[in-house]
Amino acid sequence: MNTTVQVRQRGALTLPNELRKRYNIQPGDTFHLLDVDGVFILTPLAPIVPELAREIERARIEAGLSVEEMLAGLREQREKYSAENYPNPDA
Repeated sequence: MNTTVQVRQRGALTLPNELRKRYNIQPGDTFHLLDVDGVFILTPLAPIVPELAREIERARIEAGLSVEEMLAGLREQREKYSAENYPNPDA
């Protein structure tokens, strides 16, 4: 498809309805804009949060941990990391 879009106030662009329908673009979808020497490439951002959540859940189950155990371990690691990397000068 070859089309023209216009930059409106505050930099807004309106994607043609045909493209929104074809690619199921919904209000609130997020895109990455890449500038290649004045050629703009617009690509949708893949929603990584659900994929990451599935991976964490898989790892938790494989390790045989409850959610509470996993969170306790994460808190412990965070405290250890903070103590090692940000020592308290008043201690």
